Amino acid sequence: MNNEHSAERPAEKSGDRRGIQSIEVGGALLQALVRHGGPMILKDLARDAGMPPAKAHPYLVSFGKLGLIEQDPVTGRYGLGAFTLQMGLSALHELNPLRVATPEAAKLSDEIQQNVAIAVWGNQGPTIVSIEECSRQVHVNMRVGTVMDLLTSATGRVFAAFLPARMTAALIEEDLARLKADRGALSREGLEAELEEVRRERLARAVGKPIPGINAFTAPIFDHTGHLALAITAMGPSGSFDPDWKGPIAKKLRACAAAISGRLGNTGS
Repeated sequence: MNNEHSAERPAEKSGDRRGIQSIEVGGALLQALVRHGGPMILKDLARDAGMPPAKAHPYLVSFGKLGLIEQDPVTGRYGLGAFTLQMGLSALHELNPLRVATPEAAKLSDEIQQNVAIAVWGNQGPTIVSIEECSRQVHVNMRVGTVMDLLTSATGRVFAAFLPARMTAALIEEDLARLKADRGALSREGLEAELEEVRRERLARAVGKPIPGINAFTAPIFDHTGHLALAITAMGPSGSFDPDWKGPIAKKLRACAAAISGRLGNTGS
């Protein structure tokens, strides 16, 4: 057999995911449009994508035929096309916020060595739907299905701060009346100040209460419409949990929540 014809190409290494370079090059133009957030002239678009205009133009023509790019006939500017919108809507429709958030919560738990819980708004209020436990023993009296207090827990205050008032008003009134009867500790003015702090810090904080000896931070997670989708809570013993707004736990929780929100299509929260 002729050696020239029998020669074989080297086998692709396991895990070596080879792509098509021209698609990756052209994709830089789409990425540049997304980053810019609006139509662009050819010169600026090509510059932001890292290529000369003469190289960018054929890609834009092909993208236009696919509906990925549209060119304004008056200004000549290029923008994202109708098919791009259809792709985005299809991707958003398939997104499950809890499925997106759960692996990120697990990674955060490992990183900060604290338990991390995810909560949604349920029929009775903020409800824990997932708990990721860290490798060390952290004893917190919480389980999946636990309904958190709306006003005294960090988890609850995130929902009180970011959900529409029509969804929370009745429960807030009930809790204020109960707290006044029990302890007289929280006025409406005090509540509004606390919720404003939550909105400003993009975090709610609990230090030793409602669970004695346990500190917690809760961060909001927003979807592509800007609405609150989930809340993510880091919690642990007060001796090993730094409650400083600018401490490492707070920073990492904020970053985790922002990353999940971004995965859900939120860009401005």
